[in-house]
Amino acid sequence: MNPVDQRTLPHPAATLVLDFGARSPIVDDSAGQCRGSLATGLGAGTRRVRGEQIECVQVRLSPLIAGAVLGASLAELTDAVVLLDDLWGREAARIRERLAETSSWTERFALVEALLARRRGAGPAPDPEVVLAWRRIRAGHGLVRIDTLADEVGWSRKRLWSRFQAQVGLAPKRAATLIRFDRAVHGLAAGIDPARVAADSGYADQSHLHRDIVAFTGVTPTAVVGESWLAVDDIAWPPRADVPSTH
Repeated sequence: MNPVDQRTLPHPAATLVLDFGARSPIVDDSAGQCRGSLATGLGAGTRRVRGEQIECVQVRLSPLIAGAVLGASLAELTDAVVLLDDLWGREAARIRERLAETSSWTERFALVEALLARRRGAGPAPDPEVVLAWRRIRAGHGLVRIDTLADEVGWSRKRLWSRFQAQVGLAPKRAATLIRFDRAVHGLAAGIDPARVAADSGYADQSHLHRDIVAFTGVTPTAVVGESWLAVDDIAWPPRADVPSTH
């Protein structure tokens, strides 16, 4: 197990990290330091993850199921890192022990899948209107007018904003901006020409794209394309973040 020292990037999904190694991962951010199993809401900002002899399972959770799985309001987890002990109590320690006792990764993945399915089934589901709104924003890569979206789901703009933020953790417009950013940085990391990325992602021009990336990450587009966290997203969790699944 090689030492880990990586920067995380904002992502349009909640993140769950189940730690079971000899040493725990350490997450540094402006609020301080977290160590061990943890969860974050959508759009959690840039942070440093480091440590040695780390073993853990990381899961991206669609906001359509994340609240139920985590047992917490996504609005309270937005841009926050929360220890799983604080969310799950003793269950966090029990899952750590079971993962440590399991000998293969196939068994560990099955164990985590069963755990998440059970917690999802026991938790509340989001409003159908919120589900539809989220799916439309994802399908449109963030290029959806909120007024049009409100008309589609049959709510006022104010009601959509309130219910969506309470259940997803971000206002609809912010969620759309995050999804657009995520698509753009993955396009840049894939080597696509920045001008084309800007046009395809709905930015007015490359300067607009540049400003958005700096606002989300604190670094320039040139620097962000080398971040190893971008490679993890697509390899581990292909196109499942926009459907109510356990990935």
